[in-house]
Amino acid sequence: MGIPRDYDDNPERYRRGMTASPGAPDLYALLAAELPDGAAVLDLGCAEGVLSHAVTARGSAPRLVVGLDRSATMLRAHPGPAVRGCVTALPFGDGSFDVVVAVNCLCHLGDPRPALREARRVLVEGGLFLAATIAHTDSPELAAVWRPARTAFDAEQAPELVRAVFPDVEIRPWDAPLVRLPDTRAVRDYLVARLMPPTEAEISARWVEVPLTVTKRGALILAR
Repeated sequence: MGIPRDYDDNPERYRRGMTASPGAPDLYALLAAELPDGAAVLDLGCAEGVLSHAVTARGSAPRLVVGLDRSATMLRAHPGPAVRGCVTALPFGDGSFDVVVAVNCLCHLGDPRPALREARRVLVEGGLFLAATIAHTDSPELAAVWRPARTAFDAEQAPELVRAVFPDVEIRPWDAPLVRLPDTRAVRDYLVARLMPPTEAEISARWVEVPLTVTKRGALILAR
């Protein structure tokens, strides 16, 4: 099962999600640090170009960062270059990129395996695949009011899927109290960003004692 996509219908939910985790380390900055100088990078599910902005902010020197997303709404805000397309049928030739990045992207697919095979196809020999995804046990402090939907690419099973396509896989899990929600409004926004309907999130947030420190669980996967 994949997480529903609402990026065209409700782009503000995505934008809220990008700001609803105060205190969280910047995952995109960490990813930008992994990009080799001179690399051609493909950013799957690029949305509004957060990775591209992180590369610019860090002063990294990949030769090219190309975004790909299904959402026309997201791509309108992307700094470019970017193309509209599907991760299961990439519009690029074999060996076009040195790095392929997929951040919280493959969780939208009922079956991520075709996308993984496409990622490997467009990589040069020995190219780097970087994926990040959350665990099904993420945010346990909110378990009374919310649990992440199970997907086919949770951090628990994603490594096995990646190993079926890439021979060399490294897993860097995270499990730490990384997010602080200072008040009920912050809890509500955190829940809405995770696809809880706004009215339900408003009610659920009132049951949560604040301030709340939230444990984030997931994994960064590096494969060649």
